[in-house]
Amino acid sequence: MAFEHLDAEGARRAANALDSRGGAKTLPIAGAPFGIKDIIDTADMPTGYGSPIHAGHRPSADAACVALSRKAGGIALGKTVTTEFANLHPGKTRNPHDPRRTPGGSSSGSAAAVAAMMLPLALGTQTTSSTIRPASFCGVVGFVPSYGSISVSGVRAAAGSLDRLGLFARTVDDVALYADVLRGIPPEPSPSTQGFAPRIGFCADFLADRMESGTADALSRLARTLGTAGAAVADIAVPPAFSRLTDEHRWISSFEFVRNFTYEIENHWDRISTTLREGRISHGLACSYEQYLAARRLAGDAQRQIDVLFGPHDVLLAASAAGEAPEGTATGDFAFCAVWTVLGLPAVSLPLLSGPAGLPIGAQLLARPGEDARLLAAASWVMAHGG
Repeated sequence: MAFEHLDAEGARRAANALDSRGGAKTLPIAGAPFGIKDIIDTADMPTGYGSPIHAGHRPSADAACVALSRKAGGIALGKTVTTEFANLHPGKTRNPHDPRRTPGGSSSGSAAAVAAMMLPLALGTQTTSSTIRPASFCGVVGFVPSYGSISVSGVRAAAGSLDRLGLFARTVDDVALYADVLRGIPPEPSPSTQGFAPRIGFCADFLADRMESGTADALSRLARTLGTAGAAVADIAVPPAFSRLTDEHRWISSFEFVRNFTYEIENHWDRISTTLREGRISHGLACSYEQYLAARRLAGDAQRQIDVLFGPHDVLLAASAAGEAPEGTATGDFAFCAVWTVLGLPAVSLPLLSGPAGLPIGAQLLARPGEDARLLAAASWVMAHGG
């Protein structure tokens, strides 16, 4: 149930065409099937945005990320399930490790398909925690690039001040390769971990009161392991000015969301879920323009203090989620990414932890905006030494 639309015949035709012109020898992801979150436009497959309002909708062109993936030899296998308009109301996908549990949201189908070995690569998005959280719950690598560094043209906007693409794979090397493809640049060699040990700021107490039993201990054990392996690890405190950004995120994202979805709200109110109406839409309608501007100002003030937050460290280490994927369909606590999303930080979730039921929990690494390469180099090192 990871796919909303599966185009096996189209994938075969694309693979045969690639073979016939010899592209497999020269293109960076030649022959690799990839999945596409169903809020990302495709010219040859429907894009329904997770809503019955747009069922069967056929865009006229591929989104930039899809076009770049195909240009690099990728084979589009299908559209993966998303929550309604990439928000809270869940889709039909279940967690591949335990079908009684959520895969997270909103990029649920993309994360689950990669975890279940259906695909090596998949596209998602993140406006709050929609890539990092499902990567954590499904036990795959999830990567969110620096804000604005990869085009979101052709992706249905939720909140333009926050929206980013998300990438799913099973290795850091695959994520790094795919990120270069989506930037439209020649792929760089995989970052070497030889002679490199990152300086890690450990956000040990950040949202500790919202973590499930054992998550904080597992993260602390990882920090000690990395320190023993040679990383310079030091506890840091996230200042209150940053912690308060969770509230600013809600006002920014909700205010922008209701403006972007005015057509659906005005013309199809009864076809919007109660979850979305009483959540994101209610918050957005209650937010005044003055409150929205104030939230944007506070976010800007915090962004200018990012160097203070990082200090001498290359990356920050924090939890990707509260714990294991919860039972049921609720997509999980969003708070573990909201602050970092407002700041526009590149982030990666690494499948290095587990909870009391033996299910995966991600360790989240973060870097300064624009330092995606440093983040992925650190992620490679952490994967090599943190297992």
